Formats: sequence, C-alpha cells, structure tokens
Amino acid sequence: MANETQLSSISANNFEQCLKCSICTVYCPVAAVNPKYPGPKQSGPDGARYRLKNPAFFDEALKMCLNCKRCEVACPNDVRIGDIIQKARIDYSTHKPSLRDTMLANTDFVGTMANIVAPVTNFALGLPITKSVLHSVMSIDKHRSFPKYSSTKFETWFKRNALKEQDAFKKHVSYFHGCYVNYNFPKLGQDLVKVMNAVGYGVHLLEKEKCCGVALISNGLIGQAKRQAQLNTDSIRKSVADDKRPVLTTSSTCTFTMRDEYPHLLGVDNADVRDGLTLATRFLFRLVDEGKIKLAFRPDYKLRVAYHTACHMQKMGWAIYSTELLKMIPGVEFTMLESQCCGIAGTYGFKRENYETSQAIGSSLFDNIKRVNPDVVATDCETCKWQIEMSTGYQVMNPISIIADALDVEKTIELNK
Repeated sequence: MANETQLSSISANNFEQCLKCSICTVYCPVAAVNPKYPGPKQSGPDGARYRLKNPAFFDEALKMCLNCKRCEVACPNDVRIGDIIQKARIDYSTHKPSLRDTMLANTDFVGTMANIVAPVTNFALGLPITKSVLHSVMSIDKHRSFPKYSSTKFETWFKRNALKEQDAFKKHVSYFHGCYVNYNFPKLGQDLVKVMNAVGYGVHLLEKEKCCGVALISNGLIGQAKRQAQLNTDSIRKSVADDKRPVLTTSSTCTFTMRDEYPHLLGVDNADVRDGLTLATRFLFRLVDEGKIKLAFRPDYKLRVAYHTACHMQKMGWAIYSTELLKMIPGVEFTMLESQCCGIAGTYGFKRENYETSQAIGSSLFDNIKRVNPDVVATDCETCKWQIEMSTGYQVMNPISIIADALDVEKTIELNK
C-alpha cells in the first residue's frame, strides 16, 4: 500500500481530475511510434490508481516516457501527467542505473575530463570503431553523433576575459550557464555577455553551480539529483534574495527543470526564488516591451530563420519571447515550424534501445525543416540542436546567438546610456 508521502505526491499532481479523455495519448510522441509504450493516460493517472493499491503494478515500460510534457500541455484539466509518470519511476522502479546511464547523466564529470583533451576526445568519439565499441559494450547507439567539446570552459573564458568589466555596470544579472555552455559551446555564454553588456547589464556567475540534474532524474540517480538541485537552489537564492540579481539561463530545459521539477519531483522548495529564474530571451523581451532598453541591429544582416519550439519551452509557454525578439531583427526572414518533439529528450536518444523511437518521433520535424530550407534553425534547447543538426544537416543556433550576431553593439550601447 502507498504511504502518506506517496499519496500526497500523487494527489498534488492532480491525478483525480483525469477525465479519461485520452487526449494526452493522442499528443504523446512515443505512443505514436512505439506500440510497446502504454501511453500517458495508462502510465500516468490510470496507473497511479493501481500503484496506490500495490506497487507491484508499476511497469518498467514507463522508462519509455520522454518527459516531454506534451501530454500536460494537451490535458484539458491540468493534470500533471508527466510528473505522475516520473514520480512513479522515482518511487517504484527497481532498475539500477547502469555504467552507461551514470556516465551519460554525470555531465559535469564527463565534461571536465573531456575538456582536458578536447581535440583527442572529439576525434575519438567520431571514429567508427569507437562508436561500434560504445554500441556493443555500453549500448550507446552507433548512429548517434556526440556534441563537440571545447578546449576552454566558459567559466575559464569568463574569468580571463569578462569578469573585471562587469562591476562597472549599474544593473546586474547572474547567469546559470549549464553544462552545454561550459563544456561544449562557450560561444553561447559569450554571446549572452555581449548582448547584456550592450544593453547596460553586468553579468555574473553564480557562486556555485552544478548540472541542473535533468539527466540524473531521467537516469534514476535521484540522490545526486537532489543534492545538485539543493546546491543550485541555494546559489539562485543568494543571487536573487541577497544580491538582488535575477538569474538568467540560455537553456529551456535547464530553466524548466530548476523552476518546476525541483519541487515537483525532487522535493526541493524553491517557491521564494522561482520567479527570479528566467530564460534570457524572456528577460530581454520584457525589458524591450516595457521600454527599458533598446536594441539596434546591423543593416547588412540577413538570415532566413526557422524556429523550433522545444518541448519544455512549449510547456512553459515562453516561445513567444524568443520568436518576437527574432522578428525584431529587420534582416531576419522568420518561419515558425509546427510544434513537435524532436525525439532526443536529452540522454534518451543516445541509448541503443531508444534510438529508432527517437528518430521516428523526429522524422516529421526533420522533413518539415528540409521543406522550409532555412539558413539556420533556431531553438532554445541544446539537445534539440544536437538532434536536428545530426538528422538534417542544418545549422542550429540559440536565439541569443542570432541576436548577438545581428546586434549593432556600438549603437545599442549608445541607445541605452
């Protein structure tokens, strides 16, 4: 029988309000391509009723869930279907994380090691023999391309090149850069600093930062996820409450995980500082919309951009902030892609058992991108970037990087004096 804590958790996710309408299953990207997955209604609210009676009703097939939250977006009664499924995995799964799961989830450790010998790491991970060994020994699919690692971490670049300049500004923000910016693509962090400095804001790093924990949660490393969530929340609290600096991110998934999954799945209370954490494009758009800052763009900048709404961006309802900023750039020819899951879901699409499902989910998105034929695809999620670039060959950029490239820095600085 379920204990009081489990009952309270399930009830908080509103499972009693399920109408059994099955709209969630219609919108589920996994159920559409993989008949082995029971679907969100059966895995979530329906299964919760059985699991309350007896944990033996838990089905390990719930690991097929992407945690994309599209079921929750579709639900007419605001049932937290995805959270019910993920909480069931946390509470009832007997599956122990494998070495593969542990390595994929520990992005800080792997990223730090890879940065030390980045050229060798990138070369080795691209070799067919390496992919074959990973496929057979660790069940990381041989068709998957790994993101490149940088030789210099973003934190290192920031301390060497930007730190001293930030105190000169009158207004300030903190930046949660995340694993991708720190270990794989420091340029995105550099672009954020460039844009924020141009509009009169100094940028600071958090006192301490760990991976947001989304990969730890999905791979069953819950104890470590809770510890990292508490560390990040304490750092955000210091920035927001003590230093009076809002915390910006450039990743929709990091933002969603820290704002919503920390309390819902990990029991880490962030209610006092949740609103102080936001996506950089949301922060910038609000400033522009309220007339507090102005952006000036290069007259010679031309780019055909197709925007992909990442799943967690769809759940937060924040795509409008990124898309409206992109539309402000005179030289951008903008296309809004139909909102659909790309299929990678972080580490999910790297696993051999999930690869075919991952690619089948994203196939219609890939076809749509090829039909539009843009210069670049824009999205706020780094793993969507990996999936789209690997599966279509099109370059993918974060909206912040497009804004940074198009920005007339000198004119923007002058306008915001």
